[in-house]
Amino acid sequence: MREVDARGLSCPEPVMLTAEALKEEKGAVRVLVSEPHQRMNVEKCVKDCGRTYVSVETEDGFAVEIEPV
Repeated sequence: MREVDARGLSCPEPVMLTAEALKEEKGAVRVLVSEPHQRMNVEKCVKDCGRTYVSVETEDGFAVEIEPV
């Protein structure tokens, strides 16, 4: 599983990194973010790319786990 660590980055960087990972990876991807608004933006990006996801709260933010194609 590919992991994108976008914790502490300012928008739109987490979304840009997510979009790039989804273009390159057809398998599962985990995106780590630190703020609720970043999680929502990443989730929207994932939906727009036609993928499904599950979001979970972690000790230091959120993990958006994106299902394989």
